[in-house]
Amino acid sequence: MADRRRFLKTAALGMSAAALSAKILPAQAGGKTVAGTAGVARVISTWDFGIAANQAAWAVLSKGGNALDAVETGVQVPEADLKNHSVGRAGYPDRDGKVTLDASIMDADGNCGAVAALEHIAHPIQVARRVMERTPHVLLVGDGALQFALEQGFKKEELLTPESREAWQEWLKTAHYQPSANSEILDYGRRDHGKGGLPGGKDNHDTIGMLAIDTHGRLAGACTTSGMAWKLHGRVGDSPIIGAGLYVDGEVGAATSTGVGEEVIRNAGSFLVVELMRQGRSPQEACHEAVMRIVKRRPNASKDLQVGFLAMNRHGEVGAFAIQPGFSYAVCDAAKQDGLIPAKSVY
Repeated sequence: MADRRRFLKTAALGMSAAALSAKILPAQAGGKTVAGTAGVARVISTWDFGIAANQAAWAVLSKGGNALDAVETGVQVPEADLKNHSVGRAGYPDRDGKVTLDASIMDADGNCGAVAALEHIAHPIQVARRVMERTPHVLLVGDGALQFALEQGFKKEELLTPESREAWQEWLKTAHYQPSANSEILDYGRRDHGKGGLPGGKDNHDTIGMLAIDTHGRLAGACTTSGMAWKLHGRVGDSPIIGAGLYVDGEVGAATSTGVGEEVIRNAGSFLVVELMRQGRSPQEACHEAVMRIVKRRPNASKDLQVGFLAMNRHGEVGAFAIQPGFSYAVCDAAKQDGLIPAKSVY
C-alpha cells in the first residue's frame, strides 16, 4: 500500500508539472501581448478586414470545429465583399480587364491545394480545397483550374463588377504600364486617393492570409487574393505558392504573408518563418528575421515596398512584422473576437 501511495503521489506531481508546462509564455506582437494556451482555439488574419473573416472562422472553432474548415469559411467573407477590391469577386482586374484570383489552403499534416490565375469563380479558396482533397496535385492554374472548378460543380460568373470596370477604364486613360510590382501599387494609391500609398498599406492590401488553431491543437491556414491591380495578365504572386504566401507544419507552427508577392517568393517567406520557429524563435522573432532577410538582400528596393509576415506557433502564440508601418492583423479567440493589432516594422 505504501508503494502504491508513493506511486499515486508521484503521478499527481507529474500531472501538475505537465499542467504548468502547458501554460505558454506570452509573445509580444505590435507592442501588445498575444499569448497562447494549450487547448485554446485562436484565429488570426491579415489586415483590418480580417476582423469579419475571423468572426466567421470563430463560428466554426467555438463549436469545436476543426481549423481547416474554419480558415476556409473565414476567408470567404472578404472573397464575397463587394467593397474589397483586393480579394475575391470585386477585385480590380489586370491590365486587360480580366479578374484573376489566386488561393491556397494547407493543414497541419502538409496536405495542401492551390489555384492561380483562376477566372469566373467567386470563391477560389473552395476550389483550392478541392484540389487538395480530390486530386493528386497541389496547384492548378488558368484554364485548367477553371475546367476543374466547373467539373466540380462551381458556378461560372462574371467577376468584373461595374465599380471595378470603371476603375480599370479610368486607369487606361492615363497609366503607362510598367511590369513593376512596386510602381503599380504606388500609381494605384495616387489615382484613387490623390497621393501615393504605401504598397500593401491601408490603401492597397492585396491579400488575406488566415491561420487558425483549434481546441485539439490542429493548425491550418488559408490565403486568397485577386492580386495586384493592373498586373500583367497571367501574373501570379505569392498567395497560391505553398512555402511563399502560406506554410503550415503541425509540429511547429504556421505563417502567411502580405504585400509584394515577388519579394516573398524570392525568399520562400512563409516557409522561412516556420523554419525559424523550428529553430527556437518565437513567432515575433521569426517574422522579424524573415523581413530583415528581404531588406538585407534588397536594401534600396525595400525602402519603397511592403512585405508583412504573420505567424502562429503550435501553442497559439502570435507574432507579426513588416517592412513599412501600416500593416495590422486581426486576432480572435474566446476572450476577444475583434482584436486588431498594429505590427511593428523596420521603418
